[in-house]
Amino acid sequence: MTAQEIGNQLVALCREGKNLEAIETLYAPGVVSVEAMSSPEMPAEMAGLEAITGKNKWWMDNHEVHDAMCEGPFPHGDRFIVRFKYDVTHKPSGRRMQLDEMGLYTVADGKIVKEEFFYSMG
Repeated sequence: MTAQEIGNQLVALCREGKNLEAIETLYAPGVVSVEAMSSPEMPAEMAGLEAITGKNKWWMDNHEVHDAMCEGPFPHGDRFIVRFKYDVTHKPSGRRMQLDEMGLYTVADGKIVKEEFFYSMG
């Protein structure tokens, strides 16, 4: 599959709230995930399907999603960008936040091999 096709599938699954299914079906076993910064709960960089699935489960368990939006994909060769906007409450603190981030995905051999997230840290 091309980056465009994988991007289309990723966006479709995310719009349906099937983020874990997207990881299971579209990501390579050795996928690398890079966040813009680390947190006490998660390092900035993680590798492997198990680690990436765990990170996503942690995020879902710790956030109540009030609204979610996914735009794209915006392809460029073997990469594509997806924009995510979320209105969430962080369950442990009760803090409500609006998140706006871009995900840059790299594709090789028909699978996502790297995801990198960009967002405001202000």
